[in-house]
Amino acid sequence: MAYPVTRPRRMRGSETLRKMFSETRVRLDNLIYPMFVIHGRETRNPVSSMPGVYQLSVDQLMVDAAEVVSLGIPSLLLFGIPAYKDSCGSSGWDQDGPVQTAVKALKDRWPHLLVVTDVCLCEYTDHGHCGVIKDGQVLNDPTLELLGRMSLSHAEAGADIIAPSDMMDGRVGHIRKALDDNGFERMPILAYSAKYASGFYGPFREAAESAPQFGDRRSYQMSPTNSDEAIREVALDLEEGADMVMVKPALPYLDIIRRVKEIFGCPLAAYNVSGEYSMVKAAAERGWIDEKRVVWETLTSIKRAGADALITYFAPEVARWIRDGEWE
Repeated sequence: MAYPVTRPRRMRGSETLRKMFSETRVRLDNLIYPMFVIHGRETRNPVSSMPGVYQLSVDQLMVDAAEVVSLGIPSLLLFGIPAYKDSCGSSGWDQDGPVQTAVKALKDRWPHLLVVTDVCLCEYTDHGHCGVIKDGQVLNDPTLELLGRMSLSHAEAGADIIAPSDMMDGRVGHIRKALDDNGFERMPILAYSAKYASGFYGPFREAAESAPQFGDRRSYQMSPTNSDEAIREVALDLEEGADMVMVKPALPYLDIIRRVKEIFGCPLAAYNVSGEYSMVKAAAERGWIDEKRVVWETLTSIKRAGADALITYFAPEVARWIRDGEWE
């Protein structure tokens, strides 16, 4: 029935009523907080393009992780910045590397904390690309063996979830076999399945020290023009053994999040990436927007589109707002 019998505003008349029938809620359980761990001790390097984000040595990461745990955030996603880099990224599977050391320390202190580790070579190679280079080209198949080594080293350190982000063809299947053959058949894989060649990664590359030294990543990350390709990528990763998939970035690809959820109905994460974070921070610092309101609207839109897990640098702030009753 139409107006005046039907009046949608009746359901918006009070805060209690609005909350009672809210269709979408961002909860603490949805949050994964990305952190950057670097070699050394007593190191806390601010990331200039990401206010409030730091490169942290393991001892300093443990300090910040204590607050994260106290806020009720259930999961961390770790990226490593190693002491040395070479052409094949060999420091990526060093058991004394920053990620491996951090995983051991985190799981020893907080066994319940869900620790996800990013698996990619770009932070560990001297050329900044996500795979082995020959004659200026990123080689797919030789890279798979190295990704398997890195994944296994993370599993042996005690990681809860392995998250390959390299976008090499066949990497999920190769990593799945490497884990299974070494007794880690219960280790879940969160695949960066629809990872776009995006302009929103700039601040991350400062934080992870992973900018490519030549060319770009368009030969392995997806074109922003494509949607059906994302569906094919997700299907392949699930067939190869991915337990969860990811869409990255989140905001420019809400349509992809929705399509993936509707077609596959699988556990789905979305990454609210560095550029999305930094734009909000920059505008809020200038007084152009209400940061809390915009963050709420942003994360709600990602959840509404179909994401189950939200990877976001805003996680600690969101947790404080929820704790203080300031979150809608």
